[in-house]
Amino acid sequence: MAKPVLVTSAAGGRQGKTGRHVSEMLLKRGIPVRAFVHKIDQRSDQLHALGAEIFEGDFLDVRSVKRAVQGTSSVYFAYPVQDGLLDATAAMAVAAREAGISRLVNLVMLQSSVDAPTPRMRQNYLSEQVFEWAGIGAVHIRATVFYENLGSLVRQSLPAQGAVRLPWGGEETVLPLVAGEDVARVAVGLLTSPSLTSGTAYPLIGTVVSLKEIIATFGRVLAKDVRYEEISDDEWRSDALARGYNAHAVEHLSQLWRAIRAAGLNPETARFAVTDTIEKLGGARPKTFEAFAREQQKELATQPTAA
Repeated sequence: MAKPVLVTSAAGGRQGKTGRHVSEMLLKRGIPVRAFVHKIDQRSDQLHALGAEIFEGDFLDVRSVKRAVQGTSSVYFAYPVQDGLLDATAAMAVAAREAGISRLVNLVMLQSSVDAPTPRMRQNYLSEQVFEWAGIGAVHIRATVFYENLGSLVRQSLPAQGAVRLPWGGEETVLPLVAGEDVARVAVGLLTSPSLTSGTAYPLIGTVVSLKEIIATFGRVLAKDVRYEEISDDEWRSDALARGYNAHAVEHLSQLWRAIRAAGLNPETARFAVTDTIEKLGGARPKTFEAFAREQQKELATQPTAA
């Protein structure tokens, strides 16, 4: 019997739910999956019903991670936007090395360098280095902002107020975006590829769209007038914390918004390029933003409850 692929963050969380998508895509191909989840709940039960082996574990407990990795063929590593990334990376690197893993697909953010604009992005760079030092065949998916994250952000004000309230500067601000499902398809392509070059990074941008176009898309999809209201960084930060965003995520996003605004003021740095990796490795053209919005029409019209 083939060894399973270990998929972390498999239940699906607040971001693009790539671990969930990866698990389901692998299972549809008949590839066994060991789904690493934080707790047993309805989401993990659904994965189990699809055929996944469920492992309830702790990213930050190296003993737990070692048990999860034992007997697997490869690893999909996706750590949520919260504290603990480097500890989790070290635990997985040790466990994967001891288990003889020779392929690990690591999900990070589009900018991963020592001088990236947010602390999380700089941690992503260090995470990449640790996995490469471990000699476990690591490759890195560098994904931009997920459609799903944008949808979650606008739901804070769009259903009740008919407005997108964010600190993103003027309507000409340009954003690089990607669907979580497209990121997952690339991850599956890498996990199942006959061969990979260790240390390779794959930047993923599915579309580049202006804030003005985003507002117009929401208006078409929801068949209502939608407006943009620019708010201050402090106002957004206070509201995000009140709604249950963790401090790590708020700090990352606050600095990301500043970087997006700066790029919007500088046409050179705003020239993000859509990558062909999604089509080449994922097997299909990137999902458009409008297609995503139409799929999420009901959710976009519903005010979320505080976390």
